[in-house]
Amino acid sequence: MKSRRVVVTGIGALTPIGNNVQDYWKALVDGVSGAAPITNFDASNFKTQFACELKDFEVTGFLHKKVARKMDPFCQYAMVAAEEAINNSLLNIENIDLDRAGVIWGSGIGGMKTFQQETSDFATGSGTPRYSPFFIPKLISDIPAGHISIKYGFRGPNFTTVSACASSTNALIDAFNYIKWNKADIFIAGGSEACIFETGMGGFNAMMALSTRNDDPQSASRPFDKDRDGFVMGEGAGAIVLEEYEHAIKRGATIYAEVVGGGLTADAHHITAPHPEGLGARNVMKLAIEDAGVDITDIDYVNVHGTSTPLGDIAETKAIKDLFSKHAYNLNISSTKSMTGHLLGAAGVIESIACIMAVRNDIIPPTINHKTDDPNIDNKLNLTLNTAQKRKVNYALTNTFGFGGHNASVLFKKYES
Repeated sequence: MKSRRVVVTGIGALTPIGNNVQDYWKALVDGVSGAAPITNFDASNFKTQFACELKDFEVTGFLHKKVARKMDPFCQYAMVAAEEAINNSLLNIENIDLDRAGVIWGSGIGGMKTFQQETSDFATGSGTPRYSPFFIPKLISDIPAGHISIKYGFRGPNFTTVSACASSTNALIDAFNYIKWNKADIFIAGGSEACIFETGMGGFNAMMALSTRNDDPQSASRPFDKDRDGFVMGEGAGAIVLEEYEHAIKRGATIYAEVVGGGLTADAHHITAPHPEGLGARNVMKLAIEDAGVDITDIDYVNVHGTSTPLGDIAETKAIKDLFSKHAYNLNISSTKSMTGHLLGAAGVIESIACIMAVRNDIIPPTINHKTDDPNIDNKLNLTLNTAQKRKVNYALTNTFGFGGHNASVLFKKYES
């Protein structure tokens, strides 16, 4: 069976540096840091007292307060991003086959705030088990996919991918494949995360995964820098409308980019540390490029996982050099987590949107906060340090890696009618 073409016809983003795609992209190009002292709770006793929170966001501006009360923040964020993507796609719900429209959503953790609140209330109460009837429906990771499908009436494939920080990239790849294989015509795919609460910050602090640069939070996320000391937690959501090419053309949709390849691998090495030589990372990029049927020399930009952790950044640059060989020095490479922080399960989709905008606008967003070269990272690689760069971008690849050794890469191509 001949595979079908898959295109992007709608995008939505709710991020620490912009509450919609336009603002998010402008902040990326301008090199804006989203890190600041935590306001969601009193973090004064925590090792890390800052994060990349959403700014000037009030959920009741998007959802009725009675509806919002029945959702954990990670689900609220999903609904906001999905609505922007649907509106952006100019999709007329009445004119499509809803049985062939689906939702695939990713979240690494799910309703963490709900779990924290309900268990805390029980522990400090009388001991009588008085839980909210919405406790479980707010907590479970699949609930955004359910809510989105209910709102828009999408009756096609509907599920959630959970692969830690690779979750939303997994969702995109699954949606891409379902459309290629003629199992559906259109998907809303993406991911959301909301972990900037006591349990989230405390848990990652206990792992020594987070930066503790409390005296200078804005520059704390510094991928590839010699003095990086861990990632910065972020929150938010991203949504992408993926559509079969002929279906999109028939309805006169705007096409932002084409999705041409996806890869999935495992490190099979360690529950949290990457393979030291980047073996799984190398293989997943190779699979995505092979899936697209293009050559490694066709790739112009790699949006790396680049979390600002001591081990991860080294392993990923090794993987790029191993796979791309001499072409590695022709690539632009950048980590937009230097600006957004790490959105965990939502990271892949907002970084995919960065790639879509890069191929659409021929601009590479930078890796900010770089001050000191790391001798373990090849400084001849073009890491797009501190300032955005203009160049022709025909193909952009994005990587996401998750605890458990999960790796996912997706490849976007410039659309030219």
